[in-house]
Amino acid sequence: SPGKTSMKNMERELVCPVCKEMYKQPLALPCAHNVCHVCASEVLLQHGYLCCDPTSEPSSPAATPATRSPRLGRRAVPKPDRLDRLLKSGFGTYPGRKRGTVHPQTVSFPCPACQRDVDLGERGLGSLFRNLTLERVVERYRQTINISAAIMCQFCKPPQLEATKGCTECKSSFCNECFKLYHPWGTQKAQHEPTPPTLTFRPKGLMCPEHKEEVTHYCKTCQRLVCQLCRVRRTHTSHKITPVLSAYQALREKLTKSLAYILSSQDTVQTQIAELEETKRATLLQAIEECQQERLASLHCQIQEHQAMLENSGMVGYAQEVLKETDHPCFVQAAKQLHNRILRATDSLQSFRPAATASFSHFQLDVSRELKLLTDLAFIRAPEAPVIDTQRTYAYDQIFLCWRLPQHSPPAWHYTVEYRKTDAKAKGLKLWQRREEVRGTSALVEYLDTDSVYVLRVKGCNKAGFGEYSEDIYLHTPPAPVLNFFLDNRWGFNRDRLAISKDQRAVRSVPGIPMLFAAERLMTSCHLSIDLVIGDVAITQGKSYWACCVDPSSYLVKVGVGLESKLQEWFQVPQDVVSPRYDPDSGHDSGAEDTTVEAPPPYAFLTIGMGKILLSHGSALTSRDPNGCTVPLPPRIGICLDYEQGKVSFYDAVSFRELWECGVDCSGPVCPAFCFIGGGALHLQELVANKQERKVTIGGFAKLD
Repeated sequence: SPGKTSMKNMERELVCPVCKEMYKQPLALPCAHNVCHVCASEVLLQHGYLCCDPTSEPSSPAATPATRSPRLGRRAVPKPDRLDRLLKSGFGTYPGRKRGTVHPQTVSFPCPACQRDVDLGERGLGSLFRNLTLERVVERYRQTINISAAIMCQFCKPPQLEATKGCTECKSSFCNECFKLYHPWGTQKAQHEPTPPTLTFRPKGLMCPEHKEEVTHYCKTCQRLVCQLCRVRRTHTSHKITPVLSAYQALREKLTKSLAYILSSQDTVQTQIAELEETKRATLLQAIEECQQERLASLHCQIQEHQAMLENSGMVGYAQEVLKETDHPCFVQAAKQLHNRILRATDSLQSFRPAATASFSHFQLDVSRELKLLTDLAFIRAPEAPVIDTQRTYAYDQIFLCWRLPQHSPPAWHYTVEYRKTDAKAKGLKLWQRREEVRGTSALVEYLDTDSVYVLRVKGCNKAGFGEYSEDIYLHTPPAPVLNFFLDNRWGFNRDRLAISKDQRAVRSVPGIPMLFAAERLMTSCHLSIDLVIGDVAITQGKSYWACCVDPSSYLVKVGVGLESKLQEWFQVPQDVVSPRYDPDSGHDSGAEDTTVEAPPPYAFLTIGMGKILLSHGSALTSRDPNGCTVPLPPRIGICLDYEQGKVSFYDAVSFRELWECGVDCSGPVCPAFCFIGGGALHLQELVANKQERKVTIGGFAKLD
């Protein structure tokens, strides 16, 4: 049947490149190839490394030569004296220790498949994962082609009986009587659960080779499975780590799509094989004898590569077997290796060209220089998924989106930015809005709705095509239109103690000598003044929002709003700290006790000091206990004034979490206002539209380079 034929053709995928026999306890090398555990130990021994016992399961019947494929011959069991040399390491405990070395060193393993030296680190073979998925495929292959002999009991005296039970703990197979004998009632071994007899005993799940813990996550940066202990190590600090289930789902989807493409292109593969064979049969025999064998070998290798893509071939069959794997860590380990091969096969199919031709007209030329250039040529790959710069990306009057490519990613010619508004009430997701050919690594997104959440993503493109999307980023737009204003430097503020920047968007309190003199007069009941600066606009209608950044080292800063008329009175009669006749937090004249109707306060301020925000507004602070009264100062403070409602709200401008809300008198024009007591500084949030580093505007028709 086709399925059985596919399994038979798959045998070359299951053969160790060292012993040329079926894999036994294969280890997954960093170069994406596999090798038997015993073979790897022998290779290191030949290269001068002293190794620990390579047979991690000495009592397992799977270690016997009977488990090898009879179609491929048998390898003799390592002699006892050679095993003794393997076990007598002399120095250290890691598998793969160089002779004569006292301190740990990096172990270099010569891969027999790709002929490259692979760095195994200081732990040598001890750092490699066992490829359990490959072991399972080997076992299914044996069962399919009927080369699995009857499994005999390992403890019977001759003649041996056929095994009926296996024990994972003992790593052995037993007949009924021997199982009872070696698992006596009332002992700890009696708790061992019997399993079907097998020639290969494997752990239940993939274990971390360093910590012997079950792997639970996948490090995208290192492209390696990790356990919980690996995650907290310094080597994985700031690495992108994802649950193994996510890696399993992503790899399975990619492998399934790539395999489906190859299977749907069988006619194309057959056509290309026929073209290669026709080229091979052409007039190459009449050409120069020196190049004949080289060209034939190239064509033969290319034919083999294409035959591997046929439906019944070994690679395709092996891929279909790997897709049957349900253990997530094991699948991620095996599929990561296989997916790279599938991608290379897909590239070969899409960009088909015979490796050699029958023409030798160019042989008269000296092409040694060109051949060297071609050998050193690194073919361009599509850009990797961009990384969103969350420190520089933010939403204000517009959205400023900034990203970068990973360090070793191929360059991108341009980018595609996509965004859409999320609506929790809508049944379906809104369509992505796409802007293509974005130059540079930043973009502006404008014409957005207020008080909404947008999701954005970006991908790069070059000659090789589009790369993968970045991870989605969600940004919340301000609750009202952004008010653009500057700090008023023309009247009112104390020029001795306040310095406003040239662009009128920042102010710093510089008390200097006057503050020192005032501090000395404190003992004589002299009060420190509150310094005030206001915005150069007055609000008379609608809703307005603005944001500012307060220096965390500021002693005491108040941000908020106030009636323009009352603020002018403030400039004429400066307030002091001790006498709260116009207390900015209470918002009313505390001397007017005879009023019968409580009027809204003319001021509304949020108090910030020493990296904290005071939240106990509207209540008498009779207790000195600050617990529960303060929250940490966020990077930006947002202020939203609803003029018609006579209400002002204060936000964490990064997360848009509301910090405090209160009423304010809006019977006249209202101005943004800022107060300082002692040293401090703040600056207004820069409008996205004014950023000099923008590359393109999205949402309109203007594109700026």
